[in-house]
Parts: sequence; C-alpha cells; structure tokens
Amino acid sequence: MLSFFRVIAILEGISYLALFAVTMPLKYLADLPMPNKYVGYAHGALFIAYIILAVVLWMEKKWSLKKGIILLVASLLPFATFYVEKKYLNEDATLA
Repeated sequence: MLSFFRVIAILEGISYLALFAVTMPLKYLADLPMPNKYVGYAHGALFIAYIILAVVLWMEKKWSLKKGIILLVASLLPFATFYVEKKYLNEDATLA
C-alpha cells in the first residue's frame, strides 16, 4: 500500500503542476478551456485519493501527528508531494 501511495503522491504532484503551469495559461491566455477541464478532473481524483490514502496509512502505520499533518499539508503546496515522497515515503526513510 505504501508503494501505491508513493505513486499517487507523485501523480498528484505532477497533475497539480500541470494544472497551474500548463492548462491554466492555456485557458486564460489562449482561450482553450478543455485541457484545464480534463486535467482538473484528473487532479481532483488524484487529490482525493492522496488524502484518503494518507489518512489510511497514517492510522494503519501509527505515524506521528507531525508526520500525518505534513502528509496532508503537502497535498496543498506545489512540489511538496515530491518532497514528502522522497523524505518520508522512501523505503530507506525512517517512518517514525
């Protein structure tokens, strides 16, 4: 389950960046709203999956309150899911 969460974390981060760096400029500068719609749907689904999996793993693995909050806040910040995946979700990282 941890490896699946790692994949979701990376995909959620990529979709977040694609939404803001690619499709929003297309929508507002080039008047092309459709890419934003579909990337927005994908990002929404990945965001929900990330939050649900973060909470499930937090409870299942009995991670600390600090780690749980870091996992949840990371979904709101650009690039943060990449940081969390590398620092907290890597098999070599300490899972305290």
